[in-house]
Amino acid sequence: MRTLEHTSVQGGTMATMDHQSEPIESASETLHRIFDGHGSGLGNQMADESSRYSALQEAVFPKPQRTRRIAVANQKGGVGKTTSTVNMAAAMANKGSQVLVIDMDPQGNASTALGVPHASGDPSVYDVIEGRAGLGDVLSVCPDFPTLDVVPASIDLSGAELEVADLPNRNTLLKDALDLYLRQSDKHYDYVFIDCPPSLGLLVINAMCAVTEMLIPIQAEYYALEGLGQLINTIGLVQEHFNPVLLVSTMLVTMFDRRTLLSREVYNEVKGHYPSIVLDTTIPRSVKISEAPSFSQSVIAYDPRGIGAISYGEAALEIAKRSQQVLDAIEARRNK
Repeated sequence: MRTLEHTSVQGGTMATMDHQSEPIESASETLHRIFDGHGSGLGNQMADESSRYSALQEAVFPKPQRTRRIAVANQKGGVGKTTSTVNMAAAMANKGSQVLVIDMDPQGNASTALGVPHASGDPSVYDVIEGRAGLGDVLSVCPDFPTLDVVPASIDLSGAELEVADLPNRNTLLKDALDLYLRQSDKHYDYVFIDCPPSLGLLVINAMCAVTEMLIPIQAEYYALEGLGQLINTIGLVQEHFNPVLLVSTMLVTMFDRRTLLSREVYNEVKGHYPSIVLDTTIPRSVKISEAPSFSQSVIAYDPRGIGAISYGEAALEIAKRSQQVLDAIEARRNK
């Protein structure tokens, strides 16, 4: 490996080469030079992260030809659903895409992580579902990313399911509002992400009817696999009765620990069943990912060089590169 102390043999003696002719080594090369041969797992990890960060900075995120509308759902709580919504959206916006996040979870955790006010009584998606406001009336811009718009949710949303249960169009309230907003908006959105609550109720069905794609985060534990069949079944019912173009386009394995056999087995199991839609990128357990929302930030903004931000950036890049393939599949379903 080339270093600043590279030497050559001349006439039987060691002569130091001209340093000015040597390229300056990168941070990852420096880390490899320092730690290689010393068996340092930490050093190798630091070098790997530095290399991945550099590659991500240079990567070009292709923009989709049409707006991709993606609901992030899993009825099991604690699988990284909101975290994935927030950080995928932030990673896309950080690379220049125009992104809209709609928080459909009454807990409002996505709104918190993106730094948007969402106290009870604040304008929110609840007002949209109830028909008192349009999406454009309640959205805010994320303070960390100027191309990331957020429609917040508050605890008020928890009563919406009962309040709209008798309406004939109760399943398409969000779809109607989103369709209208996208037609009238001066902005062209590359991505719309909808964060769903951990349930399979009316709010989730509204989200599924409003989008053309599903992104399913799956925790790298066997318990997480048990509810996957139920979720797939619910998606099938929505496809059959309400939204025939809906496509499960992406699965993302979260809370992955590469040191454990269990994590690798769960990943291989899911990848074996859904080889074309499970991302190659996995999201590791990370303290920084967990800390970021307490500062009202995504990990992309809070710790941009950390492994959490790098992993979500790589996952977002995978999703961006698959755009044409996914859009073609959706169009094929639409033309059936």
